[in-house]
Amino acid sequence: MTRPDEASRGVTYAAAGVDIDAAERAVDLMRASIAAASRPEVVGEFGGFAGLFDASALRSYTRPLLATSTDGVGTKVVIAQRMGVHGTIGRDLVGMLVDDLVVCGAQPLFVTDYIACGRVEPERIASIVSGVAEGCRLAGAALIGGETAEHPGLMDPDEYDLAGATTGVVEAADVLGGHRVRPGDAVLAMASSGLHANGYSLARRVFLDVAGWSLERHVPECGRTLGEELLEPTRIYAQDCLALTRALDVHAMAHITGGGLAANLQRVLPQGSAAVLDRSTWTPPPVFRVLRDLGVTPGELERTFNIGVGMAVVLAEPDVEPALRLLASRHVPAWRIGTVVADDQGATRLVGTHHPG
Repeated sequence: MTRPDEASRGVTYAAAGVDIDAAERAVDLMRASIAAASRPEVVGEFGGFAGLFDASALRSYTRPLLATSTDGVGTKVVIAQRMGVHGTIGRDLVGMLVDDLVVCGAQPLFVTDYIACGRVEPERIASIVSGVAEGCRLAGAALIGGETAEHPGLMDPDEYDLAGATTGVVEAADVLGGHRVRPGDAVLAMASSGLHANGYSLARRVFLDVAGWSLERHVPECGRTLGEELLEPTRIYAQDCLALTRALDVHAMAHITGGGLAANLQRVLPQGSAAVLDRSTWTPPPVFRVLRDLGVTPGELERTFNIGVGMAVVLAEPDVEPALRLLASRHVPAWRIGTVVADDQGATRLVGTHHPG
């Protein structure tokens, strides 16, 4: 039944919980961030129904293949919401997108994002988008468009979720993958910045429910609060990976996300081969050791989290030292982690014991 006060003035979209004026204010607040995350190929002004990108400007490609990836940031958004810190979660989104894309050798061109929320709070939405824009800048991609959708009644007022998509381009002859990999190739690891944006359902369960810790709790092993550790932004590797492909004969790359190091690396190896990875070559960041001490078994850690490796690179043995020097020059911690071997079972495995640090 219509309430008398609503009948007298007309039922409005705002009364139903959707504030168009707030959405417009959010758009105004995010303009500067989006303008800083652009490329010369972007056509038109921000705010249209669709983003335009001038593909004819990509003249250096003989047979350009478009690559695409879509993803979200999972339940890491819960940590951002509880802490009231929204400016970095967008970087996590871009990292998940472009680093899936770059493993085939593709250069990220542009990103679009989608924010679903219970209520549009302009400053919060603008903060989220500023993180997306910063991630795009780090990846060399343009933030070409997006959508903010208000879902009153479906989501709580302070609740939101974040997802997006990216498109890139790679020369057909330069596509990376298992067809290039051979037994005897070396595997390099690039260090992660922490949990990145995977395994948060388990991490939240362990830290908040099982251990009963608060996000404000100081964690001595990490040197900061639990919330600060869990919100550490995902390292974005796209430009570092592209620098490697331009300089050296890279065969394959694997973005280490959900499923862990061994499973993700095996995805880019050819049938009849696997990798043997040596745990003694690195010390996992403290957050993983804390999770272990709170009851997560080593096997579960390795199946769920990146355990300190965010990107793996497969290349010929002679290119190992040049690759490590190049990554060092770009301030990316990296090391030789293992070797590709013939293996009829196709089972990448970790051997040895982690360096104690």
